[in-house]
Amino acid sequence: MYPHERSLVKAYEGRPFAIVGVNSDKSAEALRDVMKEKNLPWTSFFDGGGTGGPIATKWGVSGWPTVFIIDHEGVIRQKGKQDLDGLIEQLVKKAEASK
Repeated sequence: MYPHERSLVKAYEGRPFAIVGVNSDKSAEALRDVMKEKNLPWTSFFDGGGTGGPIATKWGVSGWPTVFIIDHEGVIRQKGKQDLDGLIEQLVKKAEASK
């Protein structure tokens, strides 16, 4: 899972793009350990130690990983990983054009 996300972070460095994780590890300490061990360069929130945490519940996440693509206006444009790269490129260009 992490190699593709790392490639996106690198490809879009300095552009209006971010990855934010929501994590269901058993504890916040376990999440910190994984973030450090895997050297993950994005923010990841601890969601209460299970798949029924408050963030996952509010967003209707029923399985991990779940991917949401959110544009620069905060609108969810896609839920799922299909055609991720094409959609991300399109939305980043749109965000850049809106500046």
